[in-house]
Amino acid sequence: MSADQKSYKDTLTLPQTTFPMRGDLVKKEPGRLEKWEKSNLYQRIQKRRQDQGAPKFILHDGPPFANGDVHMGTALNKVLKDLVLKSKTMAGFETPFIPGWDCHGLPIEFKVVQQARDLAPAEVRRRSAEFAKKFIDIQRASFRRLGVFGDWENPYLTLDPAYEADIIRVFAKMVESGMVYQSKKPVQWSYGAHTALAEAEVEYKDKVSPSIFVKFPLTTQPLDLGVDVSMAIWTTTPWTLPANLGIALHPEFTYVVGKFENAETGATENFVIVRELLEQFADKTGYKLVETLAETKGKHFEGLEAQHPFLDRTSRVINANFVTTDTGTGAVHIAPGHGADDYVAGQQNQLGLVSPVNDDGEFTEEVGLDELVGQHVFKSNKRIIEILEERGVLLGQEEYQHSYPHCWRSKTPIIFRSVEQFFISLDTLREKALSEIDEVKWLPAWGRNRIYGTVEARPDWCISRQRTWGVPLPVFFDADDKAILDAELVRKIADYAEKEGTNFWFEMSDEELAELFGLPAGSKRCRDTLDVWIDSGCSHVAVVDRRPELHGPADLYLEATDQHRGWFQSSLMLSVAYRGSAPYKTVLTHGFVVDKDKKKLSKSEAEKAGKPIDAAHFYNKYGADIVRLWVSSVNWQTEVPFGEDLFKQVTEPYRRLRNTLRILLGNLDGFNPETDRVAAADMPLVDRWILERLNEVISECRKAYEQLEFNKVFTKINEFCAADLSSIYVDMLKDRMYCDASSGVRRRASQTAMFDVFSAVSRLLAPILVYTADEAWEHAGFEGSIHELDFPEVNPDFTDGSATTKVDRLLELRHTVQTAIEAQVQAKTFNKNNEAAVTLTVPADEPVLDLLNDREFATEFFIVADVHVTTGDEVSATAAMTEHPMCPRCRRYEPVANEAEGLCERCDSVVSA
Repeated sequence: MSADQKSYKDTLTLPQTTFPMRGDLVKKEPGRLEKWEKSNLYQRIQKRRQDQGAPKFILHDGPPFANGDVHMGTALNKVLKDLVLKSKTMAGFETPFIPGWDCHGLPIEFKVVQQARDLAPAEVRRRSAEFAKKFIDIQRASFRRLGVFGDWENPYLTLDPAYEADIIRVFAKMVESGMVYQSKKPVQWSYGAHTALAEAEVEYKDKVSPSIFVKFPLTTQPLDLGVDVSMAIWTTTPWTLPANLGIALHPEFTYVVGKFENAETGATENFVIVRELLEQFADKTGYKLVETLAETKGKHFEGLEAQHPFLDRTSRVINANFVTTDTGTGAVHIAPGHGADDYVAGQQNQLGLVSPVNDDGEFTEEVGLDELVGQHVFKSNKRIIEILEERGVLLGQEEYQHSYPHCWRSKTPIIFRSVEQFFISLDTLREKALSEIDEVKWLPAWGRNRIYGTVEARPDWCISRQRTWGVPLPVFFDADDKAILDAELVRKIADYAEKEGTNFWFEMSDEELAELFGLPAGSKRCRDTLDVWIDSGCSHVAVVDRRPELHGPADLYLEATDQHRGWFQSSLMLSVAYRGSAPYKTVLTHGFVVDKDKKKLSKSEAEKAGKPIDAAHFYNKYGADIVRLWVSSVNWQTEVPFGEDLFKQVTEPYRRLRNTLRILLGNLDGFNPETDRVAAADMPLVDRWILERLNEVISECRKAYEQLEFNKVFTKINEFCAADLSSIYVDMLKDRMYCDASSGVRRRASQTAMFDVFSAVSRLLAPILVYTADEAWEHAGFEGSIHELDFPEVNPDFTDGSATTKVDRLLELRHTVQTAIEAQVQAKTFNKNNEAAVTLTVPADEPVLDLLNDREFATEFFIVADVHVTTGDEVSATAAMTEHPMCPRCRRYEPVANEAEGLCERCDSVVSA
């Protein structure tokens, strides 16, 4: 390059910006976060909206469990919440956010007790509180690092005395309304964790169980047939046979009383089998119907007695509508102590209740067979089957794989076991709760049916837990062991708990507690704790009603799909019980994070497979903005596939978006929006076009944010930056930006457009790329944080679409021109677009003919040396090597205006000036 050529470089206006190409997010984000927190950015944002009298939008945070690092599923949830709140803030709302943690319950206590056995209750509670607080700090640091704004210094914790007191006051309200009762009923019992379980604490896994057919000889014979007849039952829980008290038939099904012959042994028996299952019964047992003695409805067997197969008592035949013809015999083994349906049927028919199982899942003396006492129920299956075989009442057996409930923490299969527990009667709540569901907006819409179905079918709520780490069940028993259910007493307990915390319940003696609350001598406290779902389900009272910056009902609850039977439901039921209405206006349900095989990604399974799933791994490796961009890119309405390979794909659009901001900033060097703006009427066509396109992006992104469709925001901005900005606008205007006079009208018009694009795109990206957008805003020279601003508004000067219509047509013609150029490049006629002289044929009535005949506009738009326009019937183009020389300054092929320097007319005027 000659000295003369080097001197021209000084006459060019090349992009200049301090905004770096590399994000270096992992290093830079913590410093920006520290700056935000030192300057109280969250508080400034809220104060600004308060001063404006802005309407409030309340998203109530569902509390994550304080028992581990932040999983990517939890990160998805928290970032989604932040996207909602940041977008609502920039749309003009005041959005106070009080984060919270669920601190009590089985997962924490389980880990504490595993680490040290035989601890006193007070020590278990002390250690559990320390454990919870440790993980609150760990999770809080992660959420902050992810750029989630909120009142992190004042979160709500379910272990705070004031919160615990409000839980007890909600309980008092239910006692006052007569909803709380004590009963010995079958509950889902975890022998691994020694406690009853709520439905939401149960997970289903495949289990192989022994499936058996058992003979129950009738002691009172049906239909005066003059022959001995037996009932035949089918069960996958042989261990519950010691508790059998009845056999259920459907009253309207047709049952065959027949003579059955075993093809293998030749033995014959008379059985009662429902007609639809005769063939299946024969396949499973070998007993085939050889003679029908009678056919009759199940209701005609009601009241008959059958001999228990190995105990000295009889079982009564009853009718029940839950009997099906899916499998078995149509005669269902009823053990009221071991199943919800069995219990109800037993109560309706006065069968009584037997439940000979202790806390460890082992048989007690009530089992009726000495050899089974002390044996675990599942290990007893084999021996019970042997006893049946020895007594000649085992008709058939096989292994049966089915979905079976397991304890979510100990991972052991649960047992249905009857114990004295406290319950909330849902009969008084159900109808109102169901009507409130239809007053709520559910996103996606199928959420309504899911929660409606679970509430409709839910049995009474077992609320007592045999645990230490939780809010005490605030009930006393009198000297006769009768529960004292008194609302005023419960409120006294709540007031004391608010001052002292609930540890007193576990540290004081029964005598001291009785004296403290004015109870008769001999009164004893209940040693159970309340179901942890009551803790979180009371947050609308303990947080939303308590905090002055919040209001109820909340505008939005946002959690994963499992919360229809968890927090969404417990909050609904307790709010209906407490105030008669739902605690939320809208409920958003997002999918689980799953692996590429659509399996739910649990932390334990991911660790076993060596696949990182902690959020910290990803923001420490890629940056929080990449995590947030991933969240914005997914469709939260469905399961969210996740893996490191999938995650890496998000880095490419991040680079594109960052580079777009950098290019815009570079071209805005030297531009003062206060003094250098060009009016809309004076703008060239392409600049008007990009601002019309920007208006569309603003409008569609704001609508998508309002509808919480963040993936549409991601897609729209990504497409705008990749196609309209980078591929067309910026590429087309490089020559103008670099080579025009720095203060020329055309260049200033483009800078005006680029300033508006940068300002709008940065703000639209701010809820997603919290760190990057704020960094770019700072490098643009603005004061304060981008997060204190509003979303951009549509510019009324660029709404008529006239520029878009013309440019759309020009882009169609550009495709024709480009095809002709590429053919000549391949033929090696010339090497680059800007060497091409194009002849373009268009119809005589071509709407953009005037623009095509404007050489300055046409050569810039098509990035060529010359455009010659002719008219014809069809659009076509040819290309040849231009005859013009290359201007040494702008490198375009143009007519020479300064022979001595070889400069084109535009460059000569700029250099001369």
